[in-house]
Amino acid sequence: MQIEAREEIWPLKQLFRISRGSRTEARVVVVTVTDGQHTGRGEGVPIARYNQSVASVLEQIESIKREKSLDRHRIQQLLPAGAARNALDCALWDLEAKISGKRAWELANVLMVPKVETSFTISLDTPEKMAAAAKANPSAPILKLKLGGDDVDLARVEAVREAAPAARLLIDANESWSPSHFEKIVPALKRLGVELIEQPFPADADEVLLTLDHPVPVCADESCHTGDDLARLTSRYEVINVKLDKTGGPTEALHLCEQARKAGFKLLIGCMIGTSLGMAPARLLASIADYVDLDGPLLLARDREHGLSYQNSRIGIPSRELWG
Repeated sequence: MQIEAREEIWPLKQLFRISRGSRTEARVVVVTVTDGQHTGRGEGVPIARYNQSVASVLEQIESIKREKSLDRHRIQQLLPAGAARNALDCALWDLEAKISGKRAWELANVLMVPKVETSFTISLDTPEKMAAAAKANPSAPILKLKLGGDDVDLARVEAVREAAPAARLLIDANESWSPSHFEKIVPALKRLGVELIEQPFPADADEVLLTLDHPVPVCADESCHTGDDLARLTSRYEVINVKLDKTGGPTEALHLCEQARKAGFKLLIGCMIGTSLGMAPARLLASIADYVDLDGPLLLARDREHGLSYQNSRIGIPSRELWG
């Protein structure tokens, strides 16, 4: 088996900002694996929050190229959960699908629904600009708002609610809140119809959730990577955000989803900003989710060839040419 990895840079439509910083492009790593007859592809997004870079991801992949008998199960031991393992795991799923003549969801024994509804993310900004972004996407049935933990957060949500009175609202604080901010703002968010609060506190300080009321369900993102995290999160969160770049690919993500369901958590299938090649494996998981946040390609200036179909925020089934 031959393995190749390369960096690709995809410009965004506009500046994207969260509480930790901003970006104008998506930098992804694409892995291809071939057996000489069939080729599989996968995409991973290095995450600075977890001390990953394009260079470190490429180095991880290079380090295992000479391993014998590489398969999806072997790489779970060779590589840590993260973008490198995700890109390689996705490529191996794609290769297996091509060799077998089956689709990846058939191999995973997942019933693939024809369409799923994704949220659309509104970048952190002033209340006026976030409201304008909501008005610019009137067909989006679910809006996910990035918040920053400052005194303007409530005004941001109020402005978006006024601009999009019929939209369902989710919010993502990206670890930026304090306990006092949570207690002050959450009752008002409940009245505004917010359905979900994602990662309000830093992952290493989320034990405070054990002592706070949850009038709006709280979702773990940075606090949950793999199935090993679940026991610690019980009674802190009601929902788990499953991202392939955190789990290290669909193999662990499927296990995490199964274990999370058994533990009573709801599921949100999320993503980093990437192309349809990165979304397609997560689209498989979206068929079994309560919430879907796979809008990465919608934030790009352009997507790759054979990209996913997005029609009124509903995502179709990936083509064979794309993945799986």
